[in-house]
Amino acid sequence: MDDLTTKQAMNIILFAGDARVNCKNALVATEKNDFATAQAEMKLAKKNITEAHKIQTEAIQNEMREEEVEHKPSLLFTHAQDTLMTIYSEINITNHLVKIAEKVDTRLTSLEAKK
Repeated sequence: MDDLTTKQAMNIILFAGDARVNCKNALVATEKNDFATAQAEMKLAKKNITEAHKIQTEAIQNEMREEEVEHKPSLLFTHAQDTLMTIYSEINITNHLVKIAEKVDTRLTSLEAKK
């Protein structure tokens, strides 16, 4: 594997890993009913996963143009793509969980106010 592919793979893994940390932080904040922090963390997760995706797209485009790319499979790059897609799923699930928790909290607060 060439240096460019190694660098791209590692950057995908790093940005996606940061997005995973943001999701975890959002879930911890949600457990505490701190929805502002949860939303801020999810915004960061989206930013990080977008950066990872941009790098992946660049790598694919380079390969399609046959620019500076060694044409043999790379286990590290495959791992990077797997990580990216897994964390995309985690982001989607976390977004839904935060929204559900916010709705439940709003409904409970409304019911408690009626007592």
